Amino acid sequence: MDVKVKMPSTVVSIEVAVGDKVTKGQNLAVVEAMKMKNNTPAPQDGEVKSIAAAAGDRLKPGAVLMTIE
Repeated sequence: MDVKVKMPSTVVSIEVAVGDKVTKGQNLAVVEAMKMKNNTPAPQDGEVKSIAAAAGDRLKPGAVLMTIE
């Protein structure tokens, strides 16, 4: 499952690494949108398969942040 940003955002930090096991609701990343920092929770339990963004990256709405399987 792809984890996507919902609005134009800047990645502040990535809190997990490829291969990490995550649980639903666990914070995966912090993004800044409209001058507010927001946590990005895991939508499901799984393993981080890939990370498509890094701190400082600017993302458009719908951009993939990472993939969890």
